[in-house]
Amino acid sequence: MIELRNISKTYAKSGTKAVDSLTLQIPEGVIYGFLGPNGAGKTTTIRIMTGAIAADSGSVLIDGIDLDKSPIEAKQRFGLVPDTPDLFSKLRAYEYLNFVADVYRVPTAARISVIENLAARFELSDVLKSPISSMSRGMRMKLNLIASLVHSPHNWILDEPIVGLDPHSAFALKELMREHTAAGGTVFFSTHVMEVAERICDELAIINRGKLIFTGNLEALRELRESRGAKPGSETGDESLEALFLALVEDSGGLKL
Repeated sequence: MIELRNISKTYAKSGTKAVDSLTLQIPEGVIYGFLGPNGAGKTTTIRIMTGAIAADSGSVLIDGIDLDKSPIEAKQRFGLVPDTPDLFSKLRAYEYLNFVADVYRVPTAARISVIENLAARFELSDVLKSPISSMSRGMRMKLNLIASLVHSPHNWILDEPIVGLDPHSAFALKELMREHTAAGGTVFFSTHVMEVAERICDELAIINRGKLIFTGNLEALRELRESRGAKPGSETGDESLEALFLALVEDSGGLKL
């Protein structure tokens, strides 16, 4: 479980409040979508959630562990896939994966099993000895996905993970998300595409300009759509969830420019 308690963050140089009093509870056993337009505050929230940057106020709990008070213990409880696959380009793929496994002190037998299994699923087995510098963005993203799971974390946090993936790998990722939650784990991933969230998520939160504008499951979102005058069961035109998403964004102040 991941809890965000009244998180706020303002960037000093611009004066922009990227996250504004955000409170979320991401339960175990669900795929939780974090939805919002570009610039809504999704990546800033994830960076706070994972300890990459500090919030101005509020707290983050990972499986009940306060990230500020026990950062190492909390960070051992999650695997992160950032929005850009920036890796150590001079290393070979298997060297990078072993480096990550060393950081988390994963035993040799356990890391080999995870790496071989996931490399096969993402069709990377034949390029594990290749330098990362020779890999495409999509291949580096797949390498990042494997690295995020090498220590078998309870919580899996992904920032726009499907961008750049080929259809086979996108399908493999969705399967892994389902398997992770079926085993009792938590999946939290951000996206700016409602269609992606609708196909994958059990629950979701929508933010804009750093503020929470909706939280609940897809059924609650569909009920909201119907309460705004859409016909039940229709998924086309202005009656789609995508249209409702855009309407909620507009109601909350429009897109951030």
